[in-house]
Amino acid sequence: MHGNASQIAPLTGHIRQLRPSDLPRFRDHLLRLDTESRRDRFNGFADDAFITGYAERCFALGTTVIGYVEGDKVLGAAELHERPEIAEPTGEIAFSVERELQHRSLGGRLFERLIANARWLGYTRLLVTTHPQNEAMKALARKFNAALSFQAGETVGVIELDPPAPAFAKVGTGPFVAARRGGPGLAALPPTVAFLHS
Repeated sequence: MHGNASQIAPLTGHIRQLRPSDLPRFRDHLLRLDTESRRDRFNGFADDAFITGYAERCFALGTTVIGYVEGDKVLGAAELHERPEIAEPTGEIAFSVERELQHRSLGGRLFERLIANARWLGYTRLLVTTHPQNEAMKALARKFNAALSFQAGETVGVIELDPPAPAFAKVGTGPFVAARRGGPGLAALPPTVAFLHS
């Protein structure tokens, strides 16, 4: 069975939190999404003007955006939007991966990093909303134990988060020690550069 180069070439970029100066890269990533990927990301039609304004609002409102970056391009992104109107600390999450990199576990890597950031920021619940035909997003949400329900024509997922490790844990058991051993405390680390290996 033959595949094109984008399916077999190793991923050479890295995952990191996007800086304010990355706004043009994030905007251009969203603008490059093909029609189906745009529909999956925005749950419907989104033209270029809407996407440009959306990217600018994300950065202006302090949205946490994690990107998969190769060279000078953002090719995938995970977003964490606060829902301040909900009493419990809650964030809404969204993902986008460009067509040539889809089905390569990149969404799962972005998901893991975003959950780590959400825990570090003190969120206890994450929401994800998608249209019923977005099977890839629903499968990804289920992988991270999201409870899915069908509401008003949309699939809504809820992910309950464990709290991060205590800041003053006993010496030898804190998240930094666990991270060096590859232990479970890794998710509690503050947002730093995480390199993607494939």
